[in-house]
Amino acid sequence: MKKVERINIIMRYINNRAHFTISEIMREFNISRSTAIRDIREIEAMGMPLVAEVGRDGGYFVMNNSVLPNIHFTDNEIKALFIAFMATRNQQLPYLKSRQSLAEKLLGLISENQQDDLVLLNQILLFEGTNPHNPDLLDLSDLPHPMLEKLIQIILLDSYLLIMIKEEEVIKSHPIYLLHLYQEKSLWLIEGFDLKEERKQIFTVDNLINVKPYPTKKRLSKKQILEKLSKQEEVVNLIIELGPKAITQFKKYHPFKVSITYTNPYQTTAILKTFINVNNHEELTEITNWILFLGEDIKIREVPKEVLQGLQKRVCLYTHK
Repeated sequence: MKKVERINIIMRYINNRAHFTISEIMREFNISRSTAIRDIREIEAMGMPLVAEVGRDGGYFVMNNSVLPNIHFTDNEIKALFIAFMATRNQQLPYLKSRQSLAEKLLGLISENQQDDLVLLNQILLFEGTNPHNPDLLDLSDLPHPMLEKLIQIILLDSYLLIMIKEEEVIKSHPIYLLHLYQEKSLWLIEGFDLKEERKQIFTVDNLINVKPYPTKKRLSKKQILEKLSKQEEVVNLIIELGPKAITQFKKYHPFKVSITYTNPYQTTAILKTFINVNNHEELTEITNWILFLGEDIKIREVPKEVLQGLQKRVCLYTHK
């Protein structure tokens, strides 16, 4: 990293903190003590108001009204932002209804040469979910569920929620502590700890009718919730290594609770670890069919005997056909 670039990044790093030490700067930016001290002195000379703290560990306080230089993006950073923006088409993401306005503002920040590059990239690159005949056309599926933004606004303030879910034409209320809000197979899902049933549950945002903060007096503490979750953790009994073809199949379809961890930076190999409830016939059948769906590009490292028997039975059926 060049010195000018490093100093700019250090300025933004310390501007976001009320206090920092030379040791922190050394670790964060992998530089020597003398280089860190020299960079801090140059930053002070530029006008950033820092106050040295006297004491054994030393350190600095950052005064209010600190001065930062204007933000300048490199050509590669501009391209990275634009490509990431393009790749989100038809992904049902909140706050992206005004794509044209956002794109125009992004283009307005950069030079004409950079604009020309982005226009060319927009013509060349197509992503999954993009209409190849009209790349700029947004399908209706690009619009998120109307409750999604309301849900996000509330959870930014409070993780304890009372959600109303429509289940088979019946509306049910669930008091939950929100663990994650995530998107899978084009669906937004709420993963939460049900405060009434005291177990983890997953709800689809498409079934969400209403949401509001849950009354404070009826809440369990976050510590209590995490303790209960840790006691309920299921032991992994299925481990599968996936190659590139299997990863492609995984992206096409996978059960809600199953996820993979990539094992190389190019995302061409991955490992899957999960728990299968062999006493649940429906789940057992689903996971057996799904493993076959992944294809031959897998290595099964650990599997319940019930799943293995199901796989052998299915293979025999295919063989006899």
